[in-house]
Amino acid sequence: MDALLISFGVIFVAELGDKSQLMALAFATRYRALAVLLGITVATAVVHAASVVIGALLGAALPTRPVNLLAGLAFLAFAAWTLRGDSLSEDEAERARRSTRSAVLAASVAFFLAELGDKTMLATITLATREGLLGTWAGSTLGMVAADAIAILVGQQLGRRLPDRAVRIGAAASFVLFGALLLFEAARG
Repeated sequence: MDALLISFGVIFVAELGDKSQLMALAFATRYRALAVLLGITVATAVVHAASVVIGALLGAALPTRPVNLLAGLAFLAFAAWTLRGDSLSEDEAERARRSTRSAVLAASVAFFLAELGDKTMLATITLATREGLLGTWAGSTLGMVAADAIAILVGQQLGRRLPDRAVRIGAAASFVLFGALLLFEAARG
């Protein structure tokens, strides 16, 4: 229980203002909140499960430079894709509104890539070297999902009030920013 509470608190605070929280906000302006939250939860659970295993077995962090390089390039591709936009037939648009699969997949992949080598992953690894594995995994996952849920609520409100073009440009700018930050981290490391 101590590991769960400590991990929840540490990761919740670490996630506030983090790039993935800003990503949650951006995704929530375009997709349903529950789909985004589910995608974040899946990606976070997987990344943090790996983190606690790494922390327990190795007690050291992953080499972040190649991971940041690949993730940065992926985010720049997401930005170009977002700006280009997609056109849907009326049938496809209606199915997209009813289906959450594509939103869950998009959020899961983006958050998985963003979290590899991120401070919350490294914090989870560090916590796992000292705390119980299951409690650290559960606490870190819940802490991150709780912090990102706040961003999703804000993003949903913005998405209702802004025109689609503004949302698309804002989301693309966010992806460029995240990609540039990851590339900068890769170049530094």
